Amino acid sequence: MGHKLNQWCAQEIDSLRSRSLFHMPRVHETAPGARVSIGGRKVIQLSNNSYLGLATHPKVVAAARGALEKYGVGTGAVRPISGTMDLHVQCEERIARFKGVESALLFQSGFTANVGVVSTLTVEGDHIISDELNHASIIDGARLSKATRAVYKHKDYGNLRELLKEARGAKGIKGKILVVTDGVFSMDGDVADLKATADACEEFDAVPMVDDAHATGVLGKGGRGTVDEQHVHDRWALTVGTLSKAIPVVGGYFAGPKVVKEYLIAKARPFLFSCSAPPAVVAAVTACIDVMETEPQHLKNLWDNTRFFKEGLKSLGFNTGDSVTPITPVIIGQGAKAAKFSQTLFDNGVFATGIYFPMVAEEKSRIRTIVSAAHKREDLQEALDIFKKCGKELGLI
Repeated sequence: MGHKLNQWCAQEIDSLRSRSLFHMPRVHETAPGARVSIGGRKVIQLSNNSYLGLATHPKVVAAARGALEKYGVGTGAVRPISGTMDLHVQCEERIARFKGVESALLFQSGFTANVGVVSTLTVEGDHIISDELNHASIIDGARLSKATRAVYKHKDYGNLRELLKEARGAKGIKGKILVVTDGVFSMDGDVADLKATADACEEFDAVPMVDDAHATGVLGKGGRGTVDEQHVHDRWALTVGTLSKAIPVVGGYFAGPKVVKEYLIAKARPFLFSCSAPPAVVAAVTACIDVMETEPQHLKNLWDNTRFFKEGLKSLGFNTGDSVTPITPVIIGQGAKAAKFSQTLFDNGVFATGIYFPMVAEEKSRIRTIVSAAHKREDLQEALDIFKKCGKELGLI
């Protein structure tokens, strides 16, 4: 039983291995931080999304521990049945205040938040227009919808206008049009122009939505995200994000009008059919927001480190693309070379993951680096020295 399936899987894996594109995840033995233990060795961590270093913050850990002791390890139900606790409601109210919107709704992950919102808010007769470099969860949400779909060239807002004009004209779309973009693009570290997006949406009666996964906690006043950073609060409809990056726990959220939240409660399948987040998780999320608002030094440290490391990579001669955020790619251009560079860096004490097809196009293979507020200047200087050594060994600089 399963022989043909096993054989097919083995052949596919062998094909990936032959191109140096199959690697098992490295197993971490310590908490997220500037330096971590992997396979019994200490390395500088440059592949973690905990931008503000809050995963081990005493207030966050204490909040999780307190909730664990009071409420137990899990809810034992989906939200609509008996899985909604006062902690969930309090956390949603806290997220809504932080994002400056009317309401918020928790999902089990950033992935399910995007899938749930996109697939639920668009129906047959509607139309979805998405940036070509949007996250996979947005793409999958659009595929699950009965709406028609189109993709605009990355951050090409003239192309977005053309597609909107075509949708309202030649295609005769009378229903809703949802325009979706990442706020910060996760592989390149560049930022969407929400003002240009809002302009296009207003012209053609479309609804703008942003996935602020890599912007929450990073951009805007106190880390409130791209909508705040670009001052489009009164022009923006829908925000989705994750609770596993600058807020380094797990989960996702919708933030926007109360009536939309209520519709998602009634219809969004991930919300309806997945168990609600455990109490310790929810309490930790709320505590992270409290820390972000009361301890601004973490955000300052993040950006000080970002500028130092980004300038260091550029001065060494590496191609860092169009990044303007703590996500800084080192573009290599070939998957096998990116994999080799990642391994060489690791052997010399830096954990920086290789990113290649299918996560990015083969010709855009890269090492993706992410600095955090937890890094000290000596951590980053040592990492730059190792990048220089390994880059020269492999003929990359």
